[in-house]
Amino acid sequence: MTSSQAIANRYDYKTIESKWQKLWTDTNKYTSDEDSSKEKYYVLEMFPYPSGRIHMGHVRNYSIGDVVARYKRMRGFNVLHPMGWDAFGLPAENAAQKNNLHPATWTYDNIDYMRNQLQQLGLSYDWRREIATCNEKYYKWEQILFLEMYEKGIIYQKTTTVNWCDSCQTVLANEQVIDGLCWRCDQAIHPRKMNGWFFKITDYAEELLADLDKLSGWPEKVVTMQRNWIGKSQGLAADFKVEGMDKNISIFTTRPDTIFGVTFMSIAPEHPIVDELIGGTEHEQDIRKFIDEILAEKQQQSPEDEQVKKGIFTGKYCINPYNGEKVPVYIANFVLIEYGTGAVMAVPAHDERDFEFAKTYDLPIRPVVIPEGVELESDTMEEASTVAGILTNSGEFNGLTSEEAKNAIIQFAEDNNFGKPHITYRLRDWGISRQRYWGAPIPMIHCDSCGVQPVPVKDLPVTLPADNDESGATCRPLHQRDSFIAVTCPSCGKDAKRETDTMDTFVESSWYFARYTCPAFTDAPLDKEKASHWLPVDQYIGGVEHAILHLLYSRFFTKVLRDLGYLNVDEPFTNLLTQGMVIKDGAKMSKSKGNVVDPHDLITEYGADTVRLFSLFAAPPEKDLEWNAQGVEGCSRFLNRVFRFINARPELSKAPVLPAELNQAGRELHRKTHQTIKRVTENIENNFHFNTAISGCMELFNSMTSLSDPDKKEQAEDGTIFEAASSLLILLSPMVPHFCAELWESLGNTDSIEDHAWPQFDAEAAKEDLLTIVVQVKGKVRSRLEVPADTSDDEIKALALADSNVLRFIEGQTVKKTIVVKKKLVNIVV
Repeated sequence: MTSSQAIANRYDYKTIESKWQKLWTDTNKYTSDEDSSKEKYYVLEMFPYPSGRIHMGHVRNYSIGDVVARYKRMRGFNVLHPMGWDAFGLPAENAAQKNNLHPATWTYDNIDYMRNQLQQLGLSYDWRREIATCNEKYYKWEQILFLEMYEKGIIYQKTTTVNWCDSCQTVLANEQVIDGLCWRCDQAIHPRKMNGWFFKITDYAEELLADLDKLSGWPEKVVTMQRNWIGKSQGLAADFKVEGMDKNISIFTTRPDTIFGVTFMSIAPEHPIVDELIGGTEHEQDIRKFIDEILAEKQQQSPEDEQVKKGIFTGKYCINPYNGEKVPVYIANFVLIEYGTGAVMAVPAHDERDFEFAKTYDLPIRPVVIPEGVELESDTMEEASTVAGILTNSGEFNGLTSEEAKNAIIQFAEDNNFGKPHITYRLRDWGISRQRYWGAPIPMIHCDSCGVQPVPVKDLPVTLPADNDESGATCRPLHQRDSFIAVTCPSCGKDAKRETDTMDTFVESSWYFARYTCPAFTDAPLDKEKASHWLPVDQYIGGVEHAILHLLYSRFFTKVLRDLGYLNVDEPFTNLLTQGMVIKDGAKMSKSKGNVVDPHDLITEYGADTVRLFSLFAAPPEKDLEWNAQGVEGCSRFLNRVFRFINARPELSKAPVLPAELNQAGRELHRKTHQTIKRVTENIENNFHFNTAISGCMELFNSMTSLSDPDKKEQAEDGTIFEAASSLLILLSPMVPHFCAELWESLGNTDSIEDHAWPQFDAEAAKEDLLTIVVQVKGKVRSRLEVPADTSDDEIKALALADSNVLRFIEGQTVKKTIVVKKKLVNIVV
């Protein structure tokens, strides 16, 4: 068949899909409310960033969610299935500047275009609930939540180090720093200390960790990633007194058993004690120059970069409280102010990082924990020994095992008032300040007389300047817009300055799922009654790349909203599916790799249902989907075969009933129909393996065509074919909704297929009449038996041993063992 013939032979998907999409829209088919007569089911896909065009990853993600939503409706659930837009952020600013547009214009144009694309896919969203996070009607409530969190003590300000461009006079996000240079002007960036706003997510660290045990519906790998990110550690918190100063350096260690091996102290370059340690010393300028250099290097490095260990001696010493030994204090580039206390007691004999630093700067290495059967000598050690052992060179703790010593050494610190047992977390407080334009403004005011003041609720929302600023340029950060900054203090009435930071876009995506339950509510951020009805989300679907931050922040926000009185749930998502990526030519589809397949082109050529079917059929949802053009064509051929089969049988539109007595072909097709209903239901219900569900539907169709072939002596009855065809359409309808709705109508049905109940399989009808049992002798097939399906294993064994073909191959030999694999085979060992 030529290409033009193939196209001409396809069903008219354009007319059909347009027809049903219009009908669904005109009748508000997929709107949802709090119908208490049905059990609720909230299915949600992670909402998209409005970049301008959907890609195959979108198609796959949203098709998976749509199948779940449509299936659950047919199972009698009251389904909530909303959609919206994660619309703030740096990419919009960059694209708007590149195209000389305002970010709002660029963003809303993209939203309109992408909404149309999603509607062309026939996705069953309740579009009345649509939200865009850049809309002031959304971020007004976010600003109110910010103020309530501030009042509750969950939000605070502190000084942090940011990327600063002198040429542009602005702070840059990490993504805007390319090889240490500003992405806009190519000038070198420098670290600068600035105040930033933080959420105290660490206040919820223990609950976030403990509640992971409740998430039985999440992939274990995601739970593990979250657990590791939170990173609970138990150990010793202790103070090392700085010699000659009334100051301490506080440390935390999970290895108190190694504390007698401390030979130096390393602190982060941003540690607050640095100024006091080096201030007024003869080497102050050299040290400050070194600090500037390593901070600049930090800005240019990604977390996975291998770091050369660098440090500089401060000229000061601190005292190990356990042995009174003076140890030098170094500023080191590998110590992070964000983790622990920003200071590390360095034990080079038992820590790889400390070992490398000590070798570089010729510092002492003292082994104090000796593994069983190992000799450690400081002069001959080639690497750190990080395993447990027996203590030596440790005073009164010599001879103890590591575990015994940990407890005893912590108790000694408590008894002598310089330390205590402590639990710490890898998790750091969430810095939400962004120094850019296109984000939700932080609703705070800075007054010289009154300090930091919340914006009065009556003055919310604090909106972004809609027009170009005074200079005529778009996207200039808020701190460069005098007309935005100038404000009156709400407490004293004097001139004050508005906060110019905007919120991290993760804030918007951390509670959008709750706002979907009541998007039109105008009295508060959430309508507790409606939120309580719908939440938690029963099934959440999205990429594994969001397995840590987005999900962690959403869990944190849910707990905060609960504590503020808006929710009565502890966790936002009961079940989580992380779908795989779409792969082409061995790499993830992306514009940068030039391997993108545009869904619009596929929909134009094949129709939305074919594109949906391929995205669901090509791989299980949790696995990567390898792009295959032949696979798309194959899915198209299958749908066209089904379409032609049903339309070629006008007798089916009379809805013939199932005969009381079925012929052999009818019994086979009736059996296959109910086996398929069982298989597809289990595939969707148990693991969302739509690929095997679709495969089952294809097998049913093959049986239907074979058993109704007019060239065969016996054909299945019309009633049996009608049952099979009707069941096939219902089973496929969540995957290819327009196609099945059209054929359902052509069968003479007056009800909507979406309103039809999901079919129930008949266990009795699904039973096989006869089973074919393979008989092996010494592993080789020697015969086959046809037996009734209810034949017992003992009866099958006896029939196999009496079979004439089998007897020829065991003659004169002793049968040692006969193994019956139920309903499949018999293996005779001689």
